[in-house]
Amino acid sequence: MKAIDNSEKNNLHPRNLHRSRYDFELLISNCPELKKHVAVNLHGVETIDFSDPKAVKSLNKALLQTYYDIQDWDIPVNYLCPPIPGRADYIHYLADLLAETNNGVIPEGSSVLGLDIGAGANCIYPILGNAIYDWSFVGTDIDEKAIENCSKIIEANPKLIDAISLQQQTESRFIFKNIITPEDRFTFTICNPPFHASAEDANQSTVRKVSNLNPKEKKKTNPVLNFGGHNAELWCDGGEIGFVTQMIYESAKYPMQCLWFTTLVSKRDNLSSIYKTLNKVNAASVKTIDMAQGQKNSRIVAWTFLTEAQQKAWKI
Repeated sequence: MKAIDNSEKNNLHPRNLHRSRYDFELLISNCPELKKHVAVNLHGVETIDFSDPKAVKSLNKALLQTYYDIQDWDIPVNYLCPPIPGRADYIHYLADLLAETNNGVIPEGSSVLGLDIGAGANCIYPILGNAIYDWSFVGTDIDEKAIENCSKIIEANPKLIDAISLQQQTESRFIFKNIITPEDRFTFTICNPPFHASAEDANQSTVRKVSNLNPKEKKKTNPVLNFGGHNAELWCDGGEIGFVTQMIYESAKYPMQCLWFTTLVSKRDNLSSIYKTLNKVNAASVKTIDMAQGQKNSRIVAWTFLTEAQQKAWKI
């Protein structure tokens, strides 16, 4: 017998639309392909197998269509399929950060311009930021196939055409170079950096994650990652700390062209090194915003080179 679970996910942002359990009846009505992936678990609650990438992708399609009016969203095989609630949290916490220097009012509209570093093939942050707050975005990635897929998503949703532009980073060792021009003024940057330092590290993490999601998968040494993940999305030389450190040093070359530089930091142990690097480049203000989704804890690190007066004078 199916049980109804109306409990809230209290660790998600208060404005997050996904604090309650998924309404699978509603989701399936909008995305019928999801139905075959939904089953009742041992607790009598409807759910999906989160270790099944096809099920996760179908859930994402349903969520994006139901809550954000996004049609025909899809990603190529083996590309990162992000958990929508967690990505929405980043957007909401960014909105709160911007409100701090905007008389407590969350800025909305196309004049708010975000730069998504590593948009991947899913284009999720620009999609959510535009749907929730009507923000505009530039999405970048080193992967040509990822950029091409983002273009398909945008073309399938005409409301995104004027809101999201894409640019391939042609030099993989750089983050902002080739992307930020002298004329650009970004309200914020947003980034979900590669977690791992090598393909081997990424694979070991995948084994652990899938084993936790589905104990039956424990004996497999090369399971499919539940949320997918292409090489450039999962690992880079130096791992998360190497990527974020590079980002910080590069950001110092564009101090007056961005109100807030931000990034996710999944590993708490990396924070002390990140703070030291931010001190070296003379960041005027640094903020750390804790986030949680289920049993996973993460945080946003945000920094600016603008004084408080300059932040308040920034026209959003």
